[in-house]
Amino acid sequence: MAHDHAEIDLRELTETDAEAAWRLGSLAFGYHDRTMPTQFADQPGRVTWGAFDRSGRLLAKAVDRDQGQWFGGQIVPTSGVAGVAVAAEARRTGLSRAVLTRLLAGARERGAAISTLFPTTPFPYRRLGWEEVGALTSYSLPTASLATVRDSGLTLRPATVADVPGIYAAYDRVARTGTGLMNRYGPLFDTTPEELIQDFDGLTVAVGPSGSIDGYASWERGSGYDERGRITAYDVIAATAEATSALLAMFGGWSSVAPTTVLRLAYPDPLWFFLASPLAKVEKRQPWMLRVVDAARAVEARGWPEFVSGSVDLELVDAECPWNAGRYRLVLDGGQARLEPGGTGAVRVGPRALGVWYAGAAAPDALRRAGLLTGGDARTDAFLQAATAGPAPTLLDYF
Repeated sequence: MAHDHAEIDLRELTETDAEAAWRLGSLAFGYHDRTMPTQFADQPGRVTWGAFDRSGRLLAKAVDRDQGQWFGGQIVPTSGVAGVAVAAEARRTGLSRAVLTRLLAGARERGAAISTLFPTTPFPYRRLGWEEVGALTSYSLPTASLATVRDSGLTLRPATVADVPGIYAAYDRVARTGTGLMNRYGPLFDTTPEELIQDFDGLTVAVGPSGSIDGYASWERGSGYDERGRITAYDVIAATAEATSALLAMFGGWSSVAPTTVLRLAYPDPLWFFLASPLAKVEKRQPWMLRVVDAARAVEARGWPEFVSGSVDLELVDAECPWNAGRYRLVLDGGQARLEPGGTGAVRVGPRALGVWYAGAAAPDALRRAGLLTGGDARTDAFLQAATAGPAPTLLDYF
């Protein structure tokens, strides 16, 4: 049954609410046997919104993470939603909708253009306008298959503190040309160079002939040396074919004691051109969802194809973010775009379709056949598809 929201206090959590937030989250996600961290209260870059009853009991919460994600070669200000939890007795009363709607408004107020999240189930988020656009995926394959990769002979060595700027630069090069990848700077990525190196069993750099960091791999060596032994690679990032082959050949060298290698990869990724893809199995796939928070800001922040120019009239429908709703003309010109109020509203777009289109995750015709987009014709479909064409949306970070 619906909850009487007139008796609910929706507000940001403070440090005094930390214990209640920990208890609620620990029950929801099954870590109630752990001890609350000494610094569990919100840190810079995080705001938690909560719903409290008259007695001051926390009934629901959701975290807004101030992060950035790459779209079209530009970093788009993003609200990463995490830690959504509702007390067992208060579920199916509309409290998650109330908290998330308030979070969206707060995210817009602080400058977010879009919102992304990893759902435990997609349906509650779809009702509020989020839709699946990509996945964080790990693939397992026999380590022996990597031993067949021809080693380029490029120098590999353990990373040092002095290598960390080069490691970040190598990642940024890949993220800039991808779709949806995280910007790994800011308060949520405040790891020191020393901590970054200590975070993994191995952080290996591939050094080019000029001494540049041409690639790197971060990895963990699992326990055991029998058939259960494995190597898990979180990042394998390379700017050249020589760096790619050298890093993959390094993993192949573990075949006698770690028969399985797990690679966290985008698709497509240059590594696939070196791998025996029929041997690769999906080890874990975590879909992620996207929602446009502020349509005009999102259009302005994203990068667009330099060689696509033109316009299309849209009617945006958005009950949860009413500031987006209305008729607009989407104008692209020379790598930039804008939403101008007005137009005929020829193509009617709801929030789920808007997010999928923004990420370039599906063609307009697919959205139409799903009932998420109406109006328009073959010409408007072609324009909309060309506008956000690019690599498939993906993430290499979980939040």
